[in-house]
Amino acid sequence: MNLKNIKNFLMLVLLFSSFSAVAGVKIQQWQTSSGAEVYFVENHDLPIIDLSVNFPAGSARDTAENSGVAGVTRYLMTLGAAGMTDEVISNKMADIGAILSGEFDADRASFKLRTLSSEREQTQALDVFTKILQKPDFPETVLNREKARIIAGLQESATQPESISSKAFMSALYGKHPYSLDESGEVDTVSKLKREDLQNFYTRYYSAKGSVIAMIGDMTRDQANKIAENIATGMPQSAEIPPIAAVELPTKSIEQRIVHPASQSHILIGYPGIKRGDSDLFPLYVGNYILGGGGFVSRLTEEVREKRGLVYSVYSYFMPMGELGPFQIGLQTKKDQSEAAIKLVKQTLDKFLKDGVTEAELKAAKDNIIGGFPMRIDSNGKILDYLAMIGFYKLPLNYLDEYNKNVAKVTTSQIKEVFNRRLKPENFVTVIVGDPGSK
Repeated sequence: MNLKNIKNFLMLVLLFSSFSAVAGVKIQQWQTSSGAEVYFVENHDLPIIDLSVNFPAGSARDTAENSGVAGVTRYLMTLGAAGMTDEVISNKMADIGAILSGEFDADRASFKLRTLSSEREQTQALDVFTKILQKPDFPETVLNREKARIIAGLQESATQPESISSKAFMSALYGKHPYSLDESGEVDTVSKLKREDLQNFYTRYYSAKGSVIAMIGDMTRDQANKIAENIATGMPQSAEIPPIAAVELPTKSIEQRIVHPASQSHILIGYPGIKRGDSDLFPLYVGNYILGGGGFVSRLTEEVREKRGLVYSVYSYFMPMGELGPFQIGLQTKKDQSEAAIKLVKQTLDKFLKDGVTEAELKAAKDNIIGGFPMRIDSNGKILDYLAMIGFYKLPLNYLDEYNKNVAKVTTSQIKEVFNRRLKPENFVTVIVGDPGSK
């Protein structure tokens, strides 16, 4: 199969690959000899394999003094390994139509690979992928180049109201907790990073023990085990990594107003929310769908946007993390309408907390969430992400099988009780970028 045909085939796979949600997702789980956790789903519908390797190496492992080292380490691992330059890595992947990607957030750093399962393509793709994980070079010239690029991006984002509000919100919400640190770092800390800093971070946090390998596709359990062993055996064998520190709840309200020349005010309001695996997750998730997570059918959109026309957009969400992730309400409005919009948002939330939700609202929310669930697991790539999440956050293996049942069990009384117990509006953080007093 030539390169053009491989690319065309993989494009078709990306468009049409699916996994039967009706049959359920049978997850197999085990541990490699070096301590990596493996989560695997066997699926021979298409001749492809998807895998990801996840590490507790997110930006929460940074400190105020070296903010950015986690993100730069993860990125540079893909730009030079075992003597291969970034161009060689790119060409080797392109030669077989393989796709290298990954993700990075406060909790984790991940690397993903999609390749054909045929011997030549799979062997070459896994060889490059494994070297990236086991033998990163962190070339000095590439580091200097990427530092300049990252610094330019940070300087640009410092002028954009969306970035300013997000950064200020997380800083105000989390204080000295590492969740307050910007995932990209700061100009002064990134500029000081050295190759040695990246190598030390890699050795400490990219250990086989504590890593999670997720796999799905055209391979047997034995083949998957061999792949996982080959990947994990050559990774650092560092000491166990301690958990991220617990988040302290705010004890008073914080309001921060930031002058900006934008014509709109960008406003974020929130409070620490929930962790992954939290027993309150489903009542909060279903309730928030009604409050502000359901788009045009949510109360915030109906009250603030549709009835009063005070905002361009308004939403709310819970972001579960390893520790308490944020509950956030976001809105954008004209500067001269920002005070009225904030007041109405808070009134809508207060009414939600006081009165709860109706049975009709609950039924509609459940129908939408349960009806849309098959779309969450309709491709190998989506299931791979769930496998990684289940493994990294130590969720039960039947998480996907029980998802709709857990949604269906939510009651109106649960939603009211849990929201009032978990959210304290009197201690909310509010950030306004584009204060109405600025022109």
